[in-house]
Amino acid sequence: MIRHVAVIDIGKTNAKVALVDLTTVREVTLRRVANAASTDGPYPHHDVERLWAFVIDSLSAIHREQRIDAISITTHGATAVLVDAKGGLALPVLDYEFAGPDDLAQDYDAIRPAFAETGTPRLPAGLNIGAQLFWQRRHFPTDFARTAAILMYPQYWALRLTGVAANEVTSLGCHTDLWDPWQPNFSSLVDRMGWRRLMAPVRPAKDRLGSILPALARQTGLDPQTPVFCGLHDSNASLLPHLIADRPPFSVVSTGTWVVSMAVGGNKVALDAARDTLVNVNALGNPVPSARFMGGREFSLLTDGKPQDWSDADVAAVLARGTLLLPSTQQGSGPYPHHAARWLPAEDVTDGQRFVAISFYLALMTATCLGLIGGDGPAIVEGPFARNRLFTRMLAAATARPVIASEAATGTSIGAALLATDRGAIGSKGETTKPPDDLAWADYARAWRAAVDAS
Repeated sequence: MIRHVAVIDIGKTNAKVALVDLTTVREVTLRRVANAASTDGPYPHHDVERLWAFVIDSLSAIHREQRIDAISITTHGATAVLVDAKGGLALPVLDYEFAGPDDLAQDYDAIRPAFAETGTPRLPAGLNIGAQLFWQRRHFPTDFARTAAILMYPQYWALRLTGVAANEVTSLGCHTDLWDPWQPNFSSLVDRMGWRRLMAPVRPAKDRLGSILPALARQTGLDPQTPVFCGLHDSNASLLPHLIADRPPFSVVSTGTWVVSMAVGGNKVALDAARDTLVNVNALGNPVPSARFMGGREFSLLTDGKPQDWSDADVAAVLARGTLLLPSTQQGSGPYPHHAARWLPAEDVTDGQRFVAISFYLALMTATCLGLIGGDGPAIVEGPFARNRLFTRMLAAATARPVIASEAATGTSIGAALLATDRGAIGSKGETTKPPDDLAWADYARAWRAAVDAS
């Protein structure tokens, strides 16, 4: 019986290996390391060898304390890996924040599929995987020609663990330009560029790809029969437990470097590609209206080196004075991609008030995203922002709906671990915040929206 699942969780800011107990559906161990792009190659890229060393060391250490029964994988999106015939890298794994692909934007725009086909908005830098591949093929034709398979990022790690090459729809369907969620099948771009033959076979997220390679069993001490599951995109990992256990309508807000909002059973709306709305594909293969902004990155930039303490007096002062942070600190994506951030008023803001206003800003950006995708019912917040009471309370005020702060430290790990079991998940657990009775909170949300519209 599979009880303890080690989840390899490669986020943009941090890489983690968590041990999830499927009996309690909780994390019992978590190891973490900072993740950052390397610049010692032809372009900024992910240091997969450093990450691999961390993964192997973590699996070994965790298994010494508690038997690992299975391994699952989840990673950030917008990342493809070009592997050669021996399973090595044909080219370094491009960091999607690298702006190089923008150099070929005009040429790429002429061949990419329409939003109606893929549900993919046109995004800057390498946020569309199609743009990455187009740029790599143009600039490194000899290396690109060595490519034997194109893998999404979770399945690259699965290949290293099992030797089995695969792809999976949640990563293929994450604003890549490569997937048509309505068919479902590869998009016209894949055939136009001749890449279909390079695409590893598409397997369900919960497929057992195989056991770990014998050499890894010896290195880590794991049982040689330890199964490895195909894995999935991290925001969809956060969504999966709720797809299994919760009744629509509801929304899931996955927070990390990106804040990704996903609506299940919500109101029908026309998605606006210019405001970073998109169609994700969930682990069951179904399209999911989604929107996102780089909220975790904005939080880090705004709070870097500054106190994060606050008091009720700070909250009262911000609400009374109407201290507003307007979007966007991180430009180029999100619902206001071309707005320049500014403070209103800009002077005489204490550190505590500043932190309150930052938390409110992030909640109001999230509420905007939920509105753009027709979100309805409770919003379930996964990840770091679930622990920010200012965020959850303002989100409840701005949406006039309950907000559930997930108890899991890493919602992505729980979802990825559930790939290893056929039994249902436990429904949404965590503190529920209802819209505040104090109308000042809703008034603040309306004032923020009005100021954004006027800017």
